[in-house]
Amino acid sequence: MAGIRLIGLEKNYQVEERMLQVLRGIDLQIPEKKITVLLGQSGCGKTTLLRLTGGLEKPDAGEIRFDTGHKTAFVFQEPRLMPWKNVWGNVTFGLRKEEIDEDAIHRIITTVGLSEFTRAYPSQLSGGMQQRCAIARALAYEPSFIMMDEPFAALDYFTRGQMQKELLRVHAQTGSSILFVTHSIDEALTLADKIAIMENGVIKAEVEVPMEKRQRDLMDNSFIDLKRKILLLLDR
Repeated sequence: MAGIRLIGLEKNYQVEERMLQVLRGIDLQIPEKKITVLLGQSGCGKTTLLRLTGGLEKPDAGEIRFDTGHKTAFVFQEPRLMPWKNVWGNVTFGLRKEEIDEDAIHRIITTVGLSEFTRAYPSQLSGGMQQRCAIARALAYEPSFIMMDEPFAALDYFTRGQMQKELLRVHAQTGSSILFVTHSIDEALTLADKIAIMENGVIKAEVEVPMEKRQRDLMDNSFIDLKRKILLLLDR
């Protein structure tokens, strides 16, 4: 299966006089063109694993194999937009002038629903719109994988739900490969093709979510049963 393979990843941090082991023997296949979700409580190692996979940090042991290229983009919890640049400027930020395909950028901005706000500045956008802009910036980079670190955690309940739907729509249109971090079981069930459940620096279990995303209803008995299964795995 093409994508990213994590083999025996280990990561330690020096904290004062103590060595803290954050990740222990992580093995995971992250398929391309799918949404893989890292789910777990705060402090379980989700973000560290995301950063290692995306190349922001290096593991102390183990191997990361990229079967489909090695070009990653990040979307963080905060949009991290440049306040002096408008939507167009933020989406193309980091691209060389000769790399900017104006038609392609217009399509991306339209895909995330910001076609009427191309010249608007971050201060003129809502929180959800700012995150759409951050997602558009990631797409403009044409990455093989997008790493998303709890990108909707700071949004209110209603905006968060809307952004989840937007992400699914964008994913359906672009076929992007996504590694997504969250501590919300509902968000994981809404978005994921596969959920990797993390606890204390290890992957405790992997759960496949077989239902089509457009047909998912978290109140359906099948999803309630799956949520119950995940809760039991997290409580063990």
